[in-house]
Amino acid sequence: MTEPFMVRRETQIAAPRATVFAYLTDPEKILSWMGSDATTEPHPGGLYLLKGIGPRDGVARGAFREVVPVHRLAYTFGWEGGQEVPPGSSLIEIDLIERDGGTLLRMTHSGLPSEAQAAAHAKGWAHYLGRLARAAAGSDPGPDNGVSDKT
Repeated sequence: MTEPFMVRRETQIAAPRATVFAYLTDPEKILSWMGSDATTEPHPGGLYLLKGIGPRDGVARGAFREVVPVHRLAYTFGWEGGQEVPPGSSLIEIDLIERDGGTLLRMTHSGLPSEAQAAAHAKGWAHYLGRLARAAAGSDPGPDNGVSDKT
């Protein structure tokens, strides 16, 4: 079996951890920076469901594994109908660390099956973590047109 691939990202956000945590768990706040519909049950075993936007308006589904308010989230992730990354087949771990008067978000998305999937998810994370940083800091990230295939 080949070694699963992963994506790691760090983003500094000009907002307190409690604010960033809310933007990661509250469906209304999530929709300000990502997706067109969201359902979250932020407790271990609770549902994570997000409908995307744009040409790839797929539905991401998973379950929360770990929820430590204002500090850490871990949830499984995958795409409904997705053969390469089916629901629950990968793991997203997010740590929120107080730093420089704001929050350092440290994210690892592990269990991706290929280099191509890791690259595609890395592109998505780059897009959405930038939008999250703007929204949590009180700025309007603007309309979300999804992740473009253009480089």
